[in-house]
Amino acid sequence: MVDHMTKHIFVTGGVVSSLGKGLTSASIGMLLERRGLRVRMQKLDPYINVDPGTMSPYQHGEVYVLDDGSETDLDLGHYERFTNSPLARDSNYTTGQIYLSVINKERQGEFLGKTVQVVPHVTDEIKGVIKKLAGDDVDVVITEIGGTVGDIESQPFLEAIRQFSLDVGKENCLYIHLTLVPYLKAAGELKTKPTQHSVGQLRQIGVQPDILICRTERSLSREDREKIALFCNVPKDAVIEEKDKDFSIYEVPLSLMDNHLDELIVRRLALAAGPLHMDDWRDLVHRLRNPQHELGIAVVGKYAEHRDAYKSIYEAIDHAGVAHGAQIRIQRIQSEEVEREGPECLLAGYDGLLVPGGFGERGIEGKVEAIRFARERDVPFFGICLGMQCAAIEFARNVVGLAGAHSTEFNKDTPHPVICLLDEQKSITDKGGTMRLGAQAARLDPDSAAAAAYGKTTIWERHRHRYEFNNIYRQQFEAHGMSFAGTSPDGSLVELIELPSHPWFVAVQFHPEFKSKPTAPQPLFAAFIGAALARHAQRGERYREVELP
Repeated sequence: MVDHMTKHIFVTGGVVSSLGKGLTSASIGMLLERRGLRVRMQKLDPYINVDPGTMSPYQHGEVYVLDDGSETDLDLGHYERFTNSPLARDSNYTTGQIYLSVINKERQGEFLGKTVQVVPHVTDEIKGVIKKLAGDDVDVVITEIGGTVGDIESQPFLEAIRQFSLDVGKENCLYIHLTLVPYLKAAGELKTKPTQHSVGQLRQIGVQPDILICRTERSLSREDREKIALFCNVPKDAVIEEKDKDFSIYEVPLSLMDNHLDELIVRRLALAAGPLHMDDWRDLVHRLRNPQHELGIAVVGKYAEHRDAYKSIYEAIDHAGVAHGAQIRIQRIQSEEVEREGPECLLAGYDGLLVPGGFGERGIEGKVEAIRFARERDVPFFGICLGMQCAAIEFARNVVGLAGAHSTEFNKDTPHPVICLLDEQKSITDKGGTMRLGAQAARLDPDSAAAAAYGKTTIWERHRHRYEFNNIYRQQFEAHGMSFAGTSPDGSLVELIELPSHPWFVAVQFHPEFKSKPTAPQPLFAAFIGAALARHAQRGERYREVELP
């Protein structure tokens, strides 16, 4: 009997950053899963931070939280949305984690007096974390290497994956390089030289790509493919075109399939794969292209101008839109603009309002005013994490009558701390990885809008926060019509609030966006878009009545 050998695919990037390695890796994972293969996904990031949890959203985009509480790169969101690969702490490593582990081993005397060096000690550590995902129940591990070939930070990772094929055998490894083939308008042609240089740098390290995926805004000609193949030392059929998608990222797997990438991988790694099934995905893209309705949703956030800061929220809105046959026009509005110009100026005409999370005092009053606008005008409202806390502050001030109500995160001397630090957080001084993180259970009121959306009264959702609703104020809120429709199982923590008198006013302390998929929208997002559709229809009916003679 031959022992099972897990195959490994390494995805690198060249020429420029932001080419979409994460999206490409996720698409490859999807294609292989849909051929019956068991896939695991992993991202290795070159920055020295231990994790992205303390990094600014402006620099790094959103922090994607896993069930086990790991704060990870946003590309892991692509992995979860496109595949069923289970993700956990071993799915994302940084240079900081690698070096921290090596240094801890040195302090504990594990190297027996040796001089600790990048090669072999750091590269061995990197190879070790790659091997963690392999096993008898895994056919393929896809490891994405962050950064761009040529970056000094990426060199230890590239050296490690070069060595990896020597450890497990070249027949068990596949190197895919994502590169850019730019179009120069002045010359009127595609230029292959950047790709040649990028592959040349990889080959100098000792890594020969097996497959090139070429990002391009214009289709590659036969001559372009032949030139790239010749100078980059790959077969012509291994030069894969990935043309820019001006409509939806969900077209990428279909594009790679049409270019026979899955067949190439299966053949090269001798994988026992079945036929590819993508009919439901084609149907998804068809519905995206042919919506029956159009809705306007305003997202009022601190980082609204930076799309990746709320990446999962925007995707979850789109997923819910597809489920309802609606194209969603998302208007990203900075909360500071609401402070300057007022909610009436910026929010009138939208069918729903979503206020997402964030940290820090900047823009808080704009969020509070936006929520008041939605509450008073019966606009469907969805608050997430800080969005729920701002909803509590707004309700306390303007309905309960608690002047100066605030969160102690922003005003330690507030007379009414309706939001305060969790008890478990009061003795914590470190910032990284110390919040209430990961999947937590919540119990829902059976008569709540949330329970109707989920179709059950016990849920598990992911958290990332330090502050929580102050239980001292529960009775006052309930007396004025607020429903605490979701709590922790022991009832001690407020997880979800609703206004039963409002068409749809739901705010949650957790992050439901992390569990939404294109073919399985998150229930609260689906209900929110459903409520926005109902408002849109009612407004349209009123307009028609006004126009009648």
